[in-house]
Amino acid sequence: MALKIPRCMSTQHPDNVHLPFFAESADLGGEDEIQEAYYAFSHLGCDEQMWDCEGKEVDNFVVKKLLSKYEWYFREHHLGKDVFLTLRVPNPAIEKDEAKILLETLESIPRSFDTAKLFYQDDVPPIFEVILPMTSSAISLDRIYRYYRDFVVGKQNISFRKGDATLAEWIGTFEPASINVIPLFEDLKNMLQADVITREYLKDKEVEHQRVFLARSDPAMNYGQVSAILMNKVALHRLQVLEEELSIPIYPIIGVGSAPFRGNLKPGNVGDIKKEYPSVQTFTVQSAFKFDNPHDEVMEGIRSINDGARSRAGEVDEERCRQIIDRCSNAYRDTLIKVAPLINEVSAFVPRRRKRKLHIGLFGYSRSLEGVKLPRAIGFCCAFYSLGIPPEVLGLDGLTDRDIDFMREVSPHFDQNMRDAIQYMNPESMKLLPEKVMRATESLGLDIEYDEEHRALTSHILTLLRSNGGKGMEESVLRAANLRGFLG
Repeated sequence: MALKIPRCMSTQHPDNVHLPFFAESADLGGEDEIQEAYYAFSHLGCDEQMWDCEGKEVDNFVVKKLLSKYEWYFREHHLGKDVFLTLRVPNPAIEKDEAKILLETLESIPRSFDTAKLFYQDDVPPIFEVILPMTSSAISLDRIYRYYRDFVVGKQNISFRKGDATLAEWIGTFEPASINVIPLFEDLKNMLQADVITREYLKDKEVEHQRVFLARSDPAMNYGQVSAILMNKVALHRLQVLEEELSIPIYPIIGVGSAPFRGNLKPGNVGDIKKEYPSVQTFTVQSAFKFDNPHDEVMEGIRSINDGARSRAGEVDEERCRQIIDRCSNAYRDTLIKVAPLINEVSAFVPRRRKRKLHIGLFGYSRSLEGVKLPRAIGFCCAFYSLGIPPEVLGLDGLTDRDIDFMREVSPHFDQNMRDAIQYMNPESMKLLPEKVMRATESLGLDIEYDEEHRALTSHILTLLRSNGGKGMEESVLRAANLRGFLG
């Protein structure tokens, strides 16, 4: 039987305004996340859950808890065959203080296999794939692949001393024999050579397929929305060429959130996003998608993702894309540096929604914006929207009229994406930015129906910030987020 490749990956990104009904507190904890995984599978129809193994309170017993707590469901829906759990591990080259969590996580995979084997009485591994964030080389992927194969599984054949039992004879075999490693590309340099790194990684491996994860949020945060769109378009086309060259199916995953800046995937526009990224196999469904929309609409959106089939990526003019990326990312950063202190101030009032520290992202590595520290993508976006400054408009002043025509050609969803964002703009707040940003926004020539209630709230937030240091601001931030249908 051919292995099912998931279409809809539920994630733990904390971009939700509303709490799920099962949450025990305002910030989801470990047991809540177990229930969230079950809920995503059983009630929403997602066929994959990404399990974040970065940060505190990581639960390496997730398989045991799912199978024991929801036995009736998992008897009918085989974990590892019908529904999937995919681990996101720390990158030891970057997250030094969490490096050994990678090893603990890899060691937990055979234990989860034993649990599932007892439950199902078969040899289907419940976990067989891990995601490496901030992938920057083939060797970083290969190390994880080989560490698991040679050290986690390979040690089973070692004896304690000559003539003694092997480790496998003593405590049992270690399975599965190998795992798939999924690269997650997040920065400009490595996203544009995702195909090169993937080719290098695959050259000595016999695989039936390879999944490749492309970020959408962090590229927007680091280079602006226009650049993020073009980076993904170039990477997806190159991966398609690689698939044809190797005759190995390459299944792209794209990390999209509900905010227009972070991908604009909401239950009501699934069809648009599938047309925007036709070659993508797997779309992420983050917390706002799951918890900030009517349940029936969420289920219908996920059903639409699951019923779709990937097709071919559109060919793009790479040289033109690079020119636009360079100009727009420079314009984006110039403006961002000017408002960074304000964004940091507002982000302090954005609720966390998860008890544990999640993956830190590019700005957390203190190397992206000329020494300027910024919050994670969701707090970053929420701060901008809460002020009435859609982050999508930053960097538009790097576009010429011909560039705008090119964007509309390459990205069929571009105008609607901008309308969805600009409706939350407050012209008074836009005066905090260089005048050229507003001129560039107006040059798009879009008919916008502004959300006046949201505008009033953003004016109130700005007043609170200036008058009393933001006292009482969190309530207004949440009210504005509720109108948008996402936190950030």
